[in-house]
Amino acid sequence: MVNRLTSRFASLKHANRAALVAYIMASDPDHETCFEILRGLPTAGADIIELGFPFTDPMADGPSIQKAALRALKAGGSLRHTLDLARRFRETNADTPLILMGYANPIESMGYEAFAEALHSSGADGVIIVDLPPEEDAPLRATFAKNDLSIIRLATPTTDDKRLTKVLDGASGFVYYVSVAGVTGANAASAGDVRAAVERLKHATDLPIAVGFGVREPEAARVIAQTADAVVVGSAFVDEIAVGARAQAAERVLRKVAQLSEAVRRARALEGTPA
Repeated sequence: MVNRLTSRFASLKHANRAALVAYIMASDPDHETCFEILRGLPTAGADIIELGFPFTDPMADGPSIQKAALRALKAGGSLRHTLDLARRFRETNADTPLILMGYANPIESMGYEAFAEALHSSGADGVIIVDLPPEEDAPLRATFAKNDLSIIRLATPTTDDKRLTKVLDGASGFVYYVSVAGVTGANAASAGDVRAAVERLKHATDLPIAVGFGVREPEAARVIAQTADAVVVGSAFVDEIAVGARAQAAERVLRKVAQLSEAVRRARALEGTPA
């Protein structure tokens, strides 16, 4: 499968640097402010975008993204509104990979076939479904294969070798390594733990490895970018929406994206880390 994700990771590998994957919640704090942020992410330095769709019970997320989901729901956010934002973004940007991230319930309500077709027509490239395990996603994978879409799977510090084989079976796009046993926004894992985990995953798959959960500051992003193929940041960006006036929310988020992007881009040049 060759799509925007595979093309982006190939170009970054050639440049010997990691990607910054920037997560925001769709419709947070409202549809239009979110679209302003979404449209500005690539220019600010995001290589790949994760667009969360709001859900009432985000059990894998910490307080920051829980609050973002509540703000988005209050603003009228939904899976369909998220797909509309993705469609509007794709009209302005043909190249930046965009994936949706969220929970199975809204997708089940829409139906797998309808969701896959809507995702494809929106211009999105794939999805991370936090609470849909590999044993239960075969019907969705079948519809995704017909629409050239990726299903990104999650691995964690507690994923043993037997479980990892199942996680990787049918995965595409990249593998998202959850670097801490906890919710989003938790404390970051140690550099040594991340390095060992990335090396283990690279022995098990040719898919790119993205590392997230707990990455908030440039130094943490820089360390991860030395070994991982991508650094995922979410809560740090979402928090910028909550800390001040809505009118300046996009400016605050994009400034933070630029700071993290600079750290990721310079990580290997500073350390001489090989590809």
